Parts: sequence; C-alpha cells; structure tokens
Amino acid sequence: MSTAGTVGEGASTLSRGQAGQLEEAKIELFGECGALVMDDIAFKPNLRRLMKKLRAKEGTRHADQLASLLEDAKTVARPRATYRVAYVEKREESSVLIGGVTFHSRVLRVNLDDVHRVFPFAVTAGNELHEWMQAQDDLLVRYYADVISETALRQASVALKDHLSRRYGLGRTSTMSPGSLQDWPIQEQRPLFDLLGDPEEAIGVHLTDSMLMIPSKSVSGIRFPVETTFESCQLCQRERCPSRKAPYDEGLYDRRYRSGTRPGQGPSANRRAF
Repeated sequence: MSTAGTVGEGASTLSRGQAGQLEEAKIELFGECGALVMDDIAFKPNLRRLMKKLRAKEGTRHADQLASLLEDAKTVARPRATYRVAYVEKREESSVLIGGVTFHSRVLRVNLDDVHRVFPFAVTAGNELHEWMQAQDDLLVRYYADVISETALRQASVALKDHLSRRYGLGRTSTMSPGSLQDWPIQEQRPLFDLLGDPEEAIGVHLTDSMLMIPSKSVSGIRFPVETTFESCQLCQRERCPSRKAPYDEGLYDRRYRSGTRPGQGPSANRRAF
C-alpha cells in the first residue's frame, strides 16, 4: 500500500474523543480500483455512557466487569474502513450503473437522480474485536462485548463520514445499504463488494454465501450528497427496531419512488409494502 494522505482534525460536531480518533487514522491507497483504506482508527469508548446504556450501576460487580472488558477491548480493537470515489454512468427505470457495476434498486436510482459522484464504502469493527467477542463464554459478558463492538463500529462510521465530508467538501449526505429495504436486497452486497475491489484484503471483511458480512460488526453501502436527508427507515414498516433513525413515512414511496413518479409529483398507485 502507498500512503495517500492523513485525516486531519475532527469536525466540531464530534466529541473530543472522536476528534482524536480521526487525527490518528491513516488513509492508504489500495488496489487497482482506486479504493482507499482508513487504517488504525482509534477506539475511544466512553465508559460512563456504556454503563448508562447497559444499566450497570457504579460500584457493582457488573460495572467492574464492564470496565475490565472495555480495557481488554481497547487493547485489541482495530476498526477500519475502505471506500472509493465512483461516478454514476447510466440510469434506467429501476437500476443505476456506477463505476461499471449495475445496481438494481428503484429507490437508489431515484435518490441518485441528480447525483454524479458517490462513495461506496465498507466499515468494520475488525476481526480482532470479532474474535474477542466470540471468545466470551458468559452470556452477559458476551452481550457486553457485543455492545462494545457495536460502539467501535459506530465510531469508525463517524470517522469515515467526517473524513469524506472534509476531504471532498461534502455538505449533507445520506447512505443506502443492501438489505436495508426490500427494494435493494442483500444480494446486492456482491456487486457493491465488486465495486470496492477486495474488501477482505483491504480491511478483512468478507461475504458469506447468504451475503452476510464477517466480521458481524460491519456495515457497507453507498454515501451520496442530498438536499433533504434520506433514511431507509422512512420506507420500512418494521416496528420496534432498535436501529431506527427516522419514523416510517407511509406515503413517501408513492410520492417519490413509484415507477413513473418524479420527485414532487403525487401518488400514482397504492402504496408498496416494504
């Protein structure tokens, strides 16, 4: 790998710990497709926030257990990310060609209607944390380790988002991930990974036969600029989802995404279920 640059200071919206995390991350060029790798993203979790989230009261055995686990995790964690700059080359009714790779999704295609440059990516908490988490035998300890690993993934995702915003002068952006909607099924992970080159070699993330990512604390998708924030949750009817970022908008699909409907036009048919 050849060094292509280094991430600078964190954005003002980040915590002090997250800003430090960005200062330490290195950016390296990887592979012939032009993918970039963010390596050595520091993991700086907040013990008190985790205690509150996990309801581990200070001075209890559970709090001591969590603190010990967190110290172990910090010694092994190596969150990483990979991304590339790609361009929309062709648009069909329900598909879009990006960097020579075709993606089949009406929602993605409409979201990229006025977009030319996009950022396919994959982020992971790392194999090191994955193996550490899997090695925990006690059910409660395994749960704590799972939440700690999820925290590492979220911090790495924030590091990537901030890096892209500053390096490429992006304003408001949104993401879509294969499998987040029926419209863009999880099988579309394969072309996304093809677009990224070799995520397994770059950051240690590979796909199973069912298109799930290993390590399990990984996320992939396409980030793109928007005028109005989009979340896949707005089109998802699933109730009681712990990862929900926005409320379900019952009429959004008809207003914006149904075939034959342009943004700003009214509904043309009954709502599609997701």
